[in-house]
Amino acid sequence: MQKLISYPLSVIYYLVFGLILLIFHPIQWICFNLFGYNAHKKSVDILNFFLVANTYLLGTRYRIENLSALPENAPLIIVANHQSLYDISTIIWYMRKVHPKFISKIELGKGIPSISYNLNHGGSVLIDRKDSKQALSAIRKMAEYIETTNRSAVIFPEGTRSKNGTPKRFAENGLKVLCKYAPSAYVVPVTINNSWKMTRWGSFPVGLGNKITLTIHEPIAVKDMPFPTLFEKTEQAVIKGIVL
Repeated sequence: MQKLISYPLSVIYYLVFGLILLIFHPIQWICFNLFGYNAHKKSVDILNFFLVANTYLLGTRYRIENLSALPENAPLIIVANHQSLYDISTIIWYMRKVHPKFISKIELGKGIPSISYNLNHGGSVLIDRKDSKQALSAIRKMAEYIETTNRSAVIFPEGTRSKNGTPKRFAENGLKVLCKYAPSAYVVPVTINNSWKMTRWGSFPVGLGNKITLTIHEPIAVKDMPFPTLFEKTEQAVIKGIVL
């Protein structure tokens, strides 16, 4: 019954979703080219407010735990499990005060209104998963960027999204490069729960009545421990918070 009800609601949801992306694409262009980073960042924040608000049509609710634990005036490396594309708009909107930037696959850099523009101009980096040299170079660029600006890099060490909430093995290379070239950063483990339920039936129809939770765990200063220990503590913190 829930899936049946979701069909008409999903049509409305996607129509509004597409309209939001089309409206904010020129807004982003104007903000970036005429007014610079701060105006562009504000436009991206508002874009993601509307993307999150649009999910309310589907009965989606959100809970963000320990938001006050985020360090201020320091570079952050946000390490999260990955359950769906809804993770991204949730992080951008609710963690907007720390300027989150993403390490995204290169395919997303073209052809998607608003989203591609932000990835190319908002401080994120695009990686080619088939070219490890290019990927590691881009991640190094991201690390140097957050070290200089005191902004945040978001990395999903699982690489691909979990389709049922069960975490995949964390890969360490990307996080290792971020830690090496952003030595004053804090690693912030974040656990995402229930966003996979938005795509439990695939991209259409969209899941109804879900409560997406982001739990922010205690930040770890990169300089406080050797990388193998930091990696283990981070992975354990993220995985321990996952509710299946």
